[in-house]
Amino acid sequence: MDDEIRPPAPEPDLSSATDGAEAEPPAPQPVRELQYHPVTFTGTGREYFRIWIVNLVLSILTLGIYSAWAKVRRLQYFYRHTHVANSSFDYHGPPLAILKGRIVAVILFGAYFYTSQASRITGSPAMLGAYLGILLCLMAVMPFLLAKSFRFRLANASYRGLRFGFNGSIKEAYVVFLLFPLGTMFTMYLLWPFAHQRIKAYMHGNARYGQGKFSFHAQPAGFYRIYLYAFLQAILIAMLLAALSALIATVAGLAHINWNDEQAPILFVVVFYVVAILTSLIIRPYFDANIQNLIWCGTRLQSHGFNSNVDFKGLFKIMASNFFLTIFTLGLYRPFAVIRTLRYRLEHISLLSMGELETFVADAQQQASAVGMETAAIFDIDISL
Repeated sequence: MDDEIRPPAPEPDLSSATDGAEAEPPAPQPVRELQYHPVTFTGTGREYFRIWIVNLVLSILTLGIYSAWAKVRRLQYFYRHTHVANSSFDYHGPPLAILKGRIVAVILFGAYFYTSQASRITGSPAMLGAYLGILLCLMAVMPFLLAKSFRFRLANASYRGLRFGFNGSIKEAYVVFLLFPLGTMFTMYLLWPFAHQRIKAYMHGNARYGQGKFSFHAQPAGFYRIYLYAFLQAILIAMLLAALSALIATVAGLAHINWNDEQAPILFVVVFYVVAILTSLIIRPYFDANIQNLIWCGTRLQSHGFNSNVDFKGLFKIMASNFFLTIFTLGLYRPFAVIRTLRYRLEHISLLSMGELETFVADAQQQASAVGMETAAIFDIDISL
């Protein structure tokens, strides 16, 4: 049996040993901890009042031309006093690009307003045709201008020296800002919460920080729920005021008070404004608080998330007091009201970073330096007024 063919002996596995030494086990991966970075705002009403009053006076004296420079000063103050992880934001928008956008907006909306009023007053078929032509022109160019405006705003905002950006396409802008709003008209506005969700998905989902991309995950059901509760609140307020009006009319009848043709419209106007004020003071804080929480809790920056916990009662107290103080001061409290509301809403937002935020920012800065960033002032405008 010595001549029997034996299978070759298996070769020793050298992958698990080197020079006779046992291989070391793989190093454990570091566990990334979730870190909270709350947003802080250090602006004050007194400081902003000085900026606001100067901007107002110079804008009036220059017939609105200075308003572009006023916007840059205002946004720079807001951005530079907003801090996350001991670092502030900054705004770099060129005033001339903003002025160019405002000239375009004034021409478009001025032509729309003039032709609409002229066609209504004169009844001229030519004016009606001009009005419809301007309306179609606005519908045709507005999505394009909005997409350019979003790109301009983000490209001129920065954090720790690194610019933000926007990658939303013009084609998607026409779907979001034209087709969906038209669809709401044919569905008696039942489609509007879904359109709102798609607008925010377009804005947040196409944003980026350096080369890091944002994403949006809030679902339409959350928007429908908020809109439904706000609608039910509006109906309840209207029912209560209708009952109050009926009670007043009954009391007036028992007291033999006859409403003449001049007093009845006055009562209607008073009831209308009471409804509008109550709607603004009650429904708007509820809507704004819940929409902000839904949007920011559904926004992510790669592996990092956000949290927003604005409370309806807290926002209601601020907005209600701002409303009455602005009226009693004949509008002079307005800048203080803006700062109070902005501080409350910003300081209820937190960045939830998965791991060290400094590492993520450093990597983003390195990628941006290697790839390069475009300048929005070359091809974009800001049409916001």
